[in-house]
Amino acid sequence: MRGAFFALLATASAFLFVDIREMSLANTALPGHDPLTTDAPVLPPALTDGVPQAPPVEPASAPDVLRQPMRFDLQPGGILKAEGAIDLGTADRFAEEIAARGEYVQAVSLNSPGGSVEDALAMSKLIREKGLNTQVETRALCASSCPLIFAGGVARDAAENAILGVHQVFNAGQTRPTPEQAMSEAQRTTARIARHLDEMGIADGVWIHALETPPDRLYYLTPKEMAEFKLTTAAVAAAKQTKKN
Repeated sequence: MRGAFFALLATASAFLFVDIREMSLANTALPGHDPLTTDAPVLPPALTDGVPQAPPVEPASAPDVLRQPMRFDLQPGGILKAEGAIDLGTADRFAEEIAARGEYVQAVSLNSPGGSVEDALAMSKLIREKGLNTQVETRALCASSCPLIFAGGVARDAAENAILGVHQVFNAGQTRPTPEQAMSEAQRTTARIARHLDEMGIADGVWIHALETPPDRLYYLTPKEMAEFKLTTAAVAAAKQTKKN
C-alpha cells in the first residue's frame, strides 16, 4: 500500500508537468508521442546516454510495420501474435478475436510501440480474466503502454534480447486541458494504473521508472529488472525452484 501511494503522488506531479508543457507548446506535438504518426520514432532514445542502458538490439520489425494499427494472427501452439500500434478501438478488436478463437488461444505474443492507455488496460484485464500467458519474443518490441498489456499475463516471458521500455503516460488528445483538469485526469489515470499493476502482481519499481522518463524517451528494462519487478515470471519461478533444490 505504501508503494502504491508513493506512485500515486509521484504520477500526479508527472502528469501535471507533461500536460502543462503540452499546453505551452500549443499545437506542436511532442516527438514520439503517437506511434501512428509517420514522424514519430518507433524506438525513442534512452533516458540518458548509457544510464539506463540503451535497448539491447534493434527491433526485427520495420518501423512502418510497427506503426500500423495492431493486427492479430493465430500461430501454431495457440500463440496469438499482436503486432502494431495500440490505436483507439484495439481492445474491442482484441476482444472479438479472443471470442472468435475460443480456447485455441493460450498466449499473446506482443510486438508493439504502444499507444492508447485505455485500450492497453482493457486488453490486459481480458488476458488475465481468460487465464492467458503473455510473451515478448527475441527482437520484438513492447514499449510505452504495451507493458500494461504484458502485465496481464498469468505467466509472463521476455525472450533474450526482447525490448521492453516504459515512460510517462500522457494526454495525446486534441483538447488542451486546464491545469485543474490535467491534475484531475492525472490522479484518475494514476490510480487506475497503480491499482491495475498491483492487482497483476507487478512491483512498484516499473511504474516509478516510467514516471521518471519523459514521453519522448524510454527507460529500457534489463532482464534483471524485469525479474526483480515481477514483470516476468519465468526467472522468478526458476529462482524459487533452485532455492527448493
